[in-house]
Amino acid sequence: MLKTRRHLELLAPAKNAEFGIEAINHGADAVYIGGPAFGARAKAPNTVADIARLVKHAHHYHAEVFVALNTIFHDNELEGVRQLVHQLYDAEVDALIVQDMGLLEMDLPPIQLHASTQTDIRTVEKAQFLDQVGFSQIVLARELDIPTIKKIAAATTCNLEYFIHGALCVAFSGQCFISHAHTGRSANRGECSQECRLPYTLEDQKGRILGKDKHFLSMKDNDQSANLRALIDAGVSSFKIEGRYKDLPYVKNATAHYRQLLDEILDHYPEYQKSSAGNTTYTFTPQPEKTFNRSATDYFANGRQADIGAFDTPKFSGEVLGKVTKVGKDFIEISTDVELHNGDGVCFFDVHKELVGLRVNTVEDKRIFPNEMPVDIRNNTLMYRNRDHAFMRLLEKDSAVRKIEVSMTVYETRDGFALTVTDAQGLSATAQITAEKQAANDTAKAETSVRENLGKLGNTDFIAKEIHLELAQAWFIPASTINNLRREAIEQLIQTRALSYQRPLRRPANEPLAIYPEDNLTYLANVYNQQARNFYHKHGVKIIAKAYEANEELGEVPVMITKHCLRFSHGLCPKEAKGVIGVQGTVTAEPMTLISGNDRYTLKFDCKPCEMHVMGQIRKPILKLGPPQAINFFPKGAYTPS
Repeated sequence: MLKTRRHLELLAPAKNAEFGIEAINHGADAVYIGGPAFGARAKAPNTVADIARLVKHAHHYHAEVFVALNTIFHDNELEGVRQLVHQLYDAEVDALIVQDMGLLEMDLPPIQLHASTQTDIRTVEKAQFLDQVGFSQIVLARELDIPTIKKIAAATTCNLEYFIHGALCVAFSGQCFISHAHTGRSANRGECSQECRLPYTLEDQKGRILGKDKHFLSMKDNDQSANLRALIDAGVSSFKIEGRYKDLPYVKNATAHYRQLLDEILDHYPEYQKSSAGNTTYTFTPQPEKTFNRSATDYFANGRQADIGAFDTPKFSGEVLGKVTKVGKDFIEISTDVELHNGDGVCFFDVHKELVGLRVNTVEDKRIFPNEMPVDIRNNTLMYRNRDHAFMRLLEKDSAVRKIEVSMTVYETRDGFALTVTDAQGLSATAQITAEKQAANDTAKAETSVRENLGKLGNTDFIAKEIHLELAQAWFIPASTINNLRREAIEQLIQTRALSYQRPLRRPANEPLAIYPEDNLTYLANVYNQQARNFYHKHGVKIIAKAYEANEELGEVPVMITKHCLRFSHGLCPKEAKGVIGVQGTVTAEPMTLISGNDRYTLKFDCKPCEMHVMGQIRKPILKLGPPQAINFFPKGAYTPS
C-alpha cells in the first residue's frame, strides 16, 4: 500500500558538532554525524559529549541528530558497541544509522534505527525485508532510478532516504573491497583508502591500451537539484547531502541550496511540510558549483547516462573562466566574462594532464598576477577558478539566521495584562503581570510602543509574524512592563517546546518474523560476527559465508561491484551496439584490465543486471583488534542528559 509522506526532511552532514550546528542554522531538518568509533568515516570521530551539545541545539528547532554507526563489528567489539549505543541514547540522539545486522540481536535501548546505504538496498525485496525487521528509515542505493524508487515506496511503510548531493562511491555501497585488496584497509571498517580516485591504465582483452593514467573509477559528483519533485512523487522523504569529510563552506552552501529548493516545493504543495521548525535567511546566494565538486551528474536517477565519470581528475577544478590570451613575465591574461578577485584560486591542466593550481595575488581587468608563475602555461590553455575568494569570505562569516515564527497577543486581565505567544507548530505559552491601567494620551503612539517592544526578539530563536492587541482601549503600558511580559512568555515557550519534543521510537519487528530474500549468503553480505549470523539464521538463511574482512581463502573475487561500466563509457557496450558489425566483429562483453603500478584488476561484465565486476585477491588487514573491553565514550561530568 502506498503510504502518505507529508514530512520532507533535508539531511545534512556534520564532520563535528560545530559543522552540525551550522547545518541546522542553514536549514537542515536533521544532521548525521560520526561517534567516537564504529563509523564509516574513521577520520571524523566525535565524543558523545560533543554530540550531546549538537543534539541540544538541533532540538531547539525540533530537528534531529542521527549518529553513523555503520561499520561491521568484530565479536571483540560488540560490548563496546552496546555501551556506546546506550551512551548515545542517554545523550538524546534521535537515531542510529547502521550496517551490521548483529546490532539488532543486542540489548539496545529503544532508539530508532536507520539502514545505512552500506546495507546495499537495490531491490524491492531487500527494502521490504529491512522495513519488516524494525528499520524506520532506509538509505537507498545511489544507483537506483526513479521508477524503482517508486516501486520500493509502494511496497514499504518506512521512510525512504536518498542521496541528492555530493561525492559518489563508484561501487554499490557495502560491496567495495578494493581498498582492502590494495592496502589492507577496509571500507566496511571505516578505513577506505579511496582507490577509486587513483589513476589507472585501461587495457582491452587483447592488451591494447585504451587509456593511460586516467581516473577510470572516479565519478562526477551527485546533483539531484532538477529531480527533487520527481523524487518526492516517487516516495522519497529524506534528502541526504554527502560530506562528513567536507569543509564548512561546502556544508553551508549545499544545505542552503537544497533548503531553498525544498521550501519552494513546500510553498506550492501544501500536502507536504518540513520536519523541523524555523525559517532561515542567508547573507549569501547559494551556489553549489562554487564549493567542492567534480562537476555534476544525476547518476542513474533517470537511467544510464553517457558522461558520469570524472576521468581527468578527482580534484575540484571549478568553474570555467576562459582561455589564456597572453602570458607575461608575471601575469596571465584570460579571455573571460567572470569577475575575478584578489585571492582567487585558479587552475589549469598542464601538458601531462595534471591539474595545476595558482593563487591570484592581484587582478587588473582580465590579467591575473599569481603568487608564482607556472612553468607550463601557454596561449589557449583553458583556465578554471576553484576558489572564489569573495564568495568564500561570505561563507567564512556568520552566514545564516534561523528563526521560528510566532504570533503574539496582548490582552487585559482583571489586575493587569497578559501575553500569549504561539509558535508555528501551535505550541503556546502565556505570561501575566500585575500593572496599573492608565489610559494613553496618544493612542497611536501607545500602540506603536507596545508593538515595537513586543517585537524585540533579536537575541532569541523567534521572530514575530503577527502581533495582536486585544485591549478594551489604548493603555499606556511602560516599556519595562512589556519587556518583562515578553521575556517571561518566551522563556516559557522555550520550555514548552523542549517538553513537547519527542524522540522517534524504535519500530518493532513484524510478527511472524520476516524471511530474508535469499537462503545462501556469500561474503558480500558482510557478516563479521556471531550476532549477525544469529540474525540471518533467525530470518531463514541457511548458509552464511564470512565477511571479506575475515580473510578466508576466496581466491580471485569481485573486490568492487559497480553500475559504472567502462565498456559503455568507451562505446563498447554490447547492448548499445545491438549486433552492429565493426572492424573487430560483433561487440561482446570481453574482459578488460585496470592497471595501477604492479596491481592488475580484471574487469568482468555482467550484462543482464548491467554491472561491472572488478576482480582481485584478498590481503591481510592493517587494522588489529584488541581483547573485549568496557569502553567509556562519555566522560563523567561532560554532559548530563535532561
